[in-house]
Amino acid sequence: MKAKIIQFRRGRKSFTPKHFLIEIPDCDSREKAKKYAGKDAEWKSPAGKIIKGKIAAAHGNKGVVRAIFEIGLPGQAIGTDVEVKA
Repeated sequence: MKAKIIQFRRGRKSFTPKHFLIEIPDCDSREKAKKYAGKDAEWKSPAGKIIKGKIAAAHGNKGVVRAIFEIGLPGQAIGTDVEVKA
């Protein structure tokens, strides 16, 4: 299933380069987001390299999830699609 990378997971003065916030289209509550915890996520770069990650937990109450990737994604990944293995 296609999802969209929204932003790095970040605080006021810092960000974590391997953690990303992902918005899943049909997911609009925290309860629905919790069901995706533990699923795999894959981002494909324009050059064809695949970076794998895992959905860790829900983030907030509007259905956004937090994913941890094996290596940090580039800044160009924000706003692009990611494949969630449901």
